[in-house]
Amino acid sequence: MIILTYLVLGALAGVLAGLFGIGGGLVIVPVLVWSLGAQGVTPDVIMHLAVGTSLASILFTSINSVRTHHLKGSVVWPVVMRMGAGILVGSSLGAITAAAIPGEHLQTIIGVFAVLMAAQMATGWQPGGQPAEAPQVVSNPRRDTLVLGTGGAVIGWASAIFGIGGGSLVVPWLSWRGMPVRQAVGIAAACGLPIAVSGTLTFMWAGQQVEGLPEYSLGYVYLPALLGIVLTSVWFARLGALLAHRLPATVLKRSFALLLAAVGLHFLLA
Repeated sequence: MIILTYLVLGALAGVLAGLFGIGGGLVIVPVLVWSLGAQGVTPDVIMHLAVGTSLASILFTSINSVRTHHLKGSVVWPVVMRMGAGILVGSSLGAITAAAIPGEHLQTIIGVFAVLMAAQMATGWQPGGQPAEAPQVVSNPRRDTLVLGTGGAVIGWASAIFGIGGGSLVVPWLSWRGMPVRQAVGIAAACGLPIAVSGTLTFMWAGQQVEGLPEYSLGYVYLPALLGIVLTSVWFARLGALLAHRLPATVLKRSFALLLAAVGLHFLLA
């Protein structure tokens, strides 16, 4: 049952990675918390292990998702490149931050984050007023490099803490700055790769000397779960990306909001 759970989880995570550009982490983390608990893993390390394994799985789901979005023309590479340096630094710091937070507090933080993001996506609220009518993210190269790099650092830091690919932050932030939702999703998918690389390596390092980790763990990355998730997620990521280009933008946003709300309430009420 555990192996089957990881295979089904991988398929679902893959679809979500392609559909929303989120890497599937918001679903992977709570299911891993449940499955690791069922395997008798100590509660002290479950949340960190789930977050680290989630980030590692995003390494694989992102590749297929990015490829499909790129072929559809929705990845604005100049924006991705300007955010990339900040993302690498921020996600490393975020993984270190997460490793220092007690497991029960980390669960509460992730739950609150998911509920707040759901409310934002459902209501369309934007900081500082309504979004621009046209994309403004590449209008001034020097200014935008600083803004996008800083935004990437903050998003990378938060994403590593929550074990996500960054889509739940990248999509609303870029939408507020005037980027069409499909391009925002494509950029979010591309940003998931540097977040996953930096965050995974840091979680591996941070968990090297930790006691209570299950067998076949590489730091805070649980290899059996990673393998099961990857076996199906890389194939289903392409399906999710294709769906993202067929569904109306309003449907994408509302579906995203419902997903975030369900995950957030699960963590807060568990």
